[in-house]
Amino acid sequence: MSIVAGACVALALAGTAGTVAWTYSSVDEGRRVGTWEEPAVVAAAPTPVALQQSAPVAPRKETAKTVTTAEERPAKTHESAIQTAKDGRQQIGTLLGVDKLLGYQKPQREVFRYPGASYVKLHFSRMTMLPGDYVTVSDGKGTESYRYDAPKLLDVAKPTSRWAMSITGDTAVLEVHRGGGALLSSVLGRLGVHVDQVAKGFTQQEQTQAAPRTGREESVCGGDESSDAVCYKSKDPVAYTRSKAIARLLINGTELCTGWRIGTKNRMLTNNHCFDNSADAYETEVWFNYQCAKCGGFDVFRPTKVWGDKVVATNRTYDYTLFTIENFKQVTKFGYLTLDTVRPVRGQELYVPQHPAGEPTRIAGRLGEKAGTCSVASNAFDGYAANSDVSYYCDTEGGSSGSPVLSRKTHKVVALHHFGGCPNSGVRADLLYNRIKSYI
Repeated sequence: MSIVAGACVALALAGTAGTVAWTYSSVDEGRRVGTWEEPAVVAAAPTPVALQQSAPVAPRKETAKTVTTAEERPAKTHESAIQTAKDGRQQIGTLLGVDKLLGYQKPQREVFRYPGASYVKLHFSRMTMLPGDYVTVSDGKGTESYRYDAPKLLDVAKPTSRWAMSITGDTAVLEVHRGGGALLSSVLGRLGVHVDQVAKGFTQQEQTQAAPRTGREESVCGGDESSDAVCYKSKDPVAYTRSKAIARLLINGTELCTGWRIGTKNRMLTNNHCFDNSADAYETEVWFNYQCAKCGGFDVFRPTKVWGDKVVATNRTYDYTLFTIENFKQVTKFGYLTLDTVRPVRGQELYVPQHPAGEPTRIAGRLGEKAGTCSVASNAFDGYAANSDVSYYCDTEGGSSGSPVLSRKTHKVVALHHFGGCPNSGVRADLLYNRIKSYI
């Protein structure tokens, strides 16, 4: 249950939307750019938690994004696994309604400050500007800033609606920059930038008071045997390297899951209950390299942020969503994982790289020694379908949904984590492979 407390430097913003274009600001990666804090410990029983409805999210248009859904809806489900599609996301913030119009006979600068918030994320309901003009969203110090350019041709008939990339910390500064002429702005009253929503990350106090996670994915079984990923760098370097392929997913501004690169193509895998359509993928921030700089420390590296793009295949019974990301070349250096096509055996030792409660990457499974409780308890465990899952006692928390469960022997993915309950469980990778092999 960690909150990012420092500012990350000039994170990269990806993609294009409607009539305007996102562009990049750039800095060297791998720098220590901020800190995260551990709030007061809140006791939580290591059992499935009560279902809780996710925070409401305003509907989004597909914006020419298409969804390819694969396979059947479940004919029957395991009784204890029946949940709504969005259960299992870890809520990390709240949505606030605002009404701010900037630029062109309006104020050209607005500060959005929410004391103690872990991040601030703006939603534009409309952005129509003159050619040459642009908008910046920053932390006010220039250490993290994104630029939003006007289209080459003015098109006020097609206003853009989408989220901006989040700004770390409690303050976001929105500013309209005038690069174009002033003539048209005096007569075109429809021009301007309108912010209708703000996603505000929980303060430390709000996080500790929040209901303990959504869905069944929360379960630390006994003592927590997970550690910062960087702790594995020297004692278990292969596990550390594999952990680079996972990403923190910030979905629709307020909710979290984990995802990871699968294979050499532009493909990411997470749970169907995290999201199942291109509209949600398009509004999902995908953070790579969100890791602590030192074992047991609080400094974090600057993550590489890209946008999700299209859902390629999704299925509720086997609880997977395969999707693409924008600016894929930016993340190829972090490597990828592969599915094990062989059904795992009982007792097989495991490890799980993940973003529990949205923290910097942690790995469950004792480091550099025998895996302890992190091993296959059953290879015929009931998930949404009979015998669909692998069960284990590896430690996971809210936000871990969608994490890969890897064999310590082969370093291949043997399951896609999706349930808690001690034992926790993930969908068998051999079953997943047969369903998505044509896409990867």
